[in-house]
Amino acid sequence: MDYSLAIDGTPDTIPGGTGVLLLHPSTGETDRIDTDFLKTDTDNFLVISTRTTAREVRQKLEYYDVDEERAEILDTLSIEHGYSRRASDTVHYVAAPDDVDGIVEHIDGFLESHDGKLRLSFDSVTELAYYAGDDAALETVERILDLLEEHDAIGLFHVSEEPHDETLVDDFRELFDGTIDLDEDGSIDADF
Repeated sequence: MDYSLAIDGTPDTIPGGTGVLLLHPSTGETDRIDTDFLKTDTDNFLVISTRTTAREVRQKLEYYDVDEERAEILDTLSIEHGYSRRASDTVHYVAAPDDVDGIVEHIDGFLESHDGKLRLSFDSVTELAYYAGDDAALETVERILDLLEEHDAIGLFHVSEEPHDETLVDDFRELFDGTIDLDEDGSIDADF
């Protein structure tokens, strides 16, 4: 199954099972790319948020006019910060931001329980590495990419280049079928 990509400078479509790396210098322009990715050619999507809370993810979806009816959010941050948590059918939590098994299990459950065209956004792998360590972040991404392939889904994975050394960024690049390099000025260099 092919999925449309409505992001400037990228292919018109990508096959199911594709993971896309979004490399960016800061988080400024990532919301636009993330929401363009989520709202196109999708039956259901999951946002794994290690950078912001579920409430902030909801605000972003609303601001960019993304259909929240198709959205699920996995908030890994609120517990760490002691915020109140209101789980619902569409908002879920894991025990801690470094609970990689809980994150992967939730993604697997989401993909198992939904049909059609499924997308996920992991915002951000950089934050996961901060909490769980570089090796755990790499391994978690590999596990999620295997799930995408198994379920014919696609995913967008945010990595900020600044905090990581070049070797780790290269290790992440090697895992993905496509890379979107976002520059400070908002321009895109895509490699698929």
